[in-house]
Amino acid sequence: MSTTQPQWVGMGYIKGVFGVKGWVKVHTSTEYTDGLLDYPQWRLCKDKDVQTVTVAESKINGNELLVRFAGIDDRDQAALLRGYTIEIDRAEFAKAEDNEYYWTDLIGLDVVNQQQINLGTVSSLMESGAHDILVVDGTFGRKLIPFVAAFIHEISLDQKQILVDWDSDY
Repeated sequence: MSTTQPQWVGMGYIKGVFGVKGWVKVHTSTEYTDGLLDYPQWRLCKDKDVQTVTVAESKINGNELLVRFAGIDDRDQAALLRGYTIEIDRAEFAKAEDNEYYWTDLIGLDVVNQQQINLGTVSSLMESGAHDILVVDGTFGRKLIPFVAAFIHEISLDQKQILVDWDSDY
């Protein structure tokens, strides 16, 4: 039996405390504010400290996710978690729909244009008001390529490559 090493993906962080009963405010990097609640156990990391916590209770307060972890029952305990990054094992993610991708799966892919010129590697993605944008770093410098069908022709996770309609001098 072979075991795969976890691929930990940062999904947010603890930004502060809420109230006196051990609740924390969570900044999420998910599409929906409550998206992290799909995962009952979280890995928290800060510097070299790593711990696993279980979500005991949660609620949405405006646009903010509030969470209380099992065993954390007062403000002082909760305050110690401020600044911790929340990580989830990539293996726990739901299967993406056809033609949908998790950002974490796109980072590191080579970006090649239709002339077979390698423009670089996806270093990150960012949101804009209209659509997401690939941030590609390579020998031609940094390229910001809109993540829309007009420019993204093919994504192959198996070949670790994205084919784009984008010139090297854009």
